[in-house]
Formats: sequence, structure tokens, C-alpha cells
Amino acid sequence: MFDEILQAVKEHLGNNPEVAANLTPEQADAVHNEIANHIANNVPAAGEAQGLIGGLLGKLESSMAAGGPVTGAIEGSLVNSLTTKFGLPPSVTGAIAGALPSLLQRFARSAQPQQQ
Repeated sequence: MFDEILQAVKEHLGNNPEVAANLTPEQADAVHNEIANHIANNVPAAGEAQGLIGGLLGKLESSMAAGGPVTGAIEGSLVNSLTTKFGLPPSVTGAIAGALPSLLQRFARSAQPQQQ
């Protein structure tokens, strides 16, 4: 799943001129990996998702879509990491944080068990 997340991050941020224009190719690769790691570590794996009951994953997805506390915590951690490790300016970290909810939603949905 990590490779899927990394590819989605590369595509999503590669199409964002504010992010792409402010990163060297070396920085871009490291930043993409950092973001993909944050997403991979914060979205339950498919096996874990199958064990969730009562629509907990659905609530998580709703919280992410609404910019709830889950998204806020992940964004805050990620922005801090990107600023500390890469010295990215607020305009770039803000653009990345703005893209995070849609990326998280995408992988939260893919982690849900399929209806049979």
C-alpha cells in the first residue's frame, strides 16, 4: 500500500505548481516519501479496517473530510516535520497541508473492507 500512497502523493503534489516550483528534485523525492510515510502510518491497513465495528472507519473518513481533529493532528505533525527536516516555507507547507485531507480520504476508503 505504501507504493500506492507514494505514487498518489507524487501525482497530487506534482500537479500543484506552488509545491512543485519550490522543491528541487532531490527535495521533492524526500518530501514525497515523508508525506507518504505520514499517511501510511495514520490510515489503518486493510486487515485492521476489517476488524473495526460500528462504522468507525466511516467516522474517521467523515472527520478527515470535515478537517476534524484527526486531520488536524496529522497535518500539524506533518507540517512540523516538513518545516524541521526540509526548511520549507509556510506557503509550501500550507499547500501540502491543504492537499492532505483528499489524500487521506482516498486511502481511508481503500482500507475499508469490500462489501460482498
